[in-house]
Amino acid sequence: MTQTAAFTSPAHTKPQKTKASGLLLAIILVGQFLAILNVNIVNVATPTIESDLHSSGAGLQMIVAGYTIVYAVLLITGARIGDLFGYRNAFLGGLAVFTVTTLGAGLAPSTGWLIAFRLLQGAGAALMMPQVLTLIQRNYQGAARGRAIGLWSLVISGGIVVGQALGGILLGFGAGWRLVFLVLVPVGALLMAAGLRVLPADAGGGKTGLDPWGLVSLSAAVLLLVVPMVLGRDLGWPLWGWISMGLSVLMFGAFVQIERWVTARGGRPLVDARVLRAPGMRPGLAILLFGPATWGAFLFTSALHLQGDLHLTPLGSGMMLVPCALAFGLVGLAWPRLPIGLQRPLVPVGYVVAAPAYLGLGLAAGGGLPYAIMSALVGAGLGVQVAVTNMATEQVDGAFAADASGALLTVMQLGQVIGVSTVGTLFITLSQNHGPVAGPSASLWAAIAMAGLAVLAGLSSLFLVRGRVPARA
Repeated sequence: MTQTAAFTSPAHTKPQKTKASGLLLAIILVGQFLAILNVNIVNVATPTIESDLHSSGAGLQMIVAGYTIVYAVLLITGARIGDLFGYRNAFLGGLAVFTVTTLGAGLAPSTGWLIAFRLLQGAGAALMMPQVLTLIQRNYQGAARGRAIGLWSLVISGGIVVGQALGGILLGFGAGWRLVFLVLVPVGALLMAAGLRVLPADAGGGKTGLDPWGLVSLSAAVLLLVVPMVLGRDLGWPLWGWISMGLSVLMFGAFVQIERWVTARGGRPLVDARVLRAPGMRPGLAILLFGPATWGAFLFTSALHLQGDLHLTPLGSGMMLVPCALAFGLVGLAWPRLPIGLQRPLVPVGYVVAAPAYLGLGLAAGGGLPYAIMSALVGAGLGVQVAVTNMATEQVDGAFAADASGALLTVMQLGQVIGVSTVGTLFITLSQNHGPVAGPSASLWAAIAMAGLAVLAGLSSLFLVRGRVPARA
């Protein structure tokens, strides 16, 4: 009996068994891949969008950032919708919204229409993405679950890298910015057709409720934090941004009090406190804040450095990150195959590898083979985040899988936003300085900051692995 046996699982929450487990996993992971791809694929197309649609600077910022903002704000809401109406229905509904709005973005006649479709894309992704991890938690057990989470993490890391490279390839052939969106539409349509046949039906909670006050307070808290962090750097960190981030702290506090009130009245809160009390969840959330912060900062600053300082093309820049993504995936897929006794210490060791590797990146700022090797070491170190996700969720009861998925994905997204906004700002500020800290020193100082975040993730991982019971077979 697990330590979460006190959780009572209603009949409709029992994990579904499926004979088409391989195809099921492929469908949900390709859907996740499309959502992650859209974070970065549009970045390299902004010059041609600006020229074609005569977009302003603010318009371009919203085209790029609007997707991320809506996605981050609605993730936990998307998880609860899956809990209410069924994970299959929520995934397919999110995929349908995403596919239709991607078509709309590719055909958008103006900047305003493109921004609107990007915002709706983010809403579709936020509805689809939490169901992926929830479906994995509910349909896979033991080693199969570990391998599925490994592939889930690989898609998250690889999708961002592929987004950069694919955008560069399409634009390199002179295809124009519209194809960056339109090429994804037939993939989404095929995925819908396959998902209707393969995804297991589930009834959903139905009567658990959406917790509107929790939804409003958490959405406001995330919005107040994410908007200034995403837009603040380009706007010169205006006063309203700092006020907004301060208010977000108050709103997070209000959210906690509201959730306690809902629980005390016998209702179902948006994030059940029993999920956070499950062994491994709280240290897991801390690791999945700091670890993705280093990853987001690395992808952002490396793109600026490789394309801006070393004058590589978007495709060349993306190729330089391939060793990192491959190493990340190899470690993530190898972890479940290791003996149980080796899996626990693997997590802190990963961050022990990643921290000096980040420093090595700063010293190898000239690019070439040394940069690729350091990049691979970073990926290998961060690959243990697969183990973190598995350990954090393995003792969460299936009845609360959606709560866990929403919380983990939201924290990971916030971590990436925080990493980009803080380390990215440091890098840009030093790069624009024409004094003695210009040029390679900007990369070195950014690398030191990323190494510090990796150390924080490693220290948090000690609480995750300390005194743990080995994972169930």
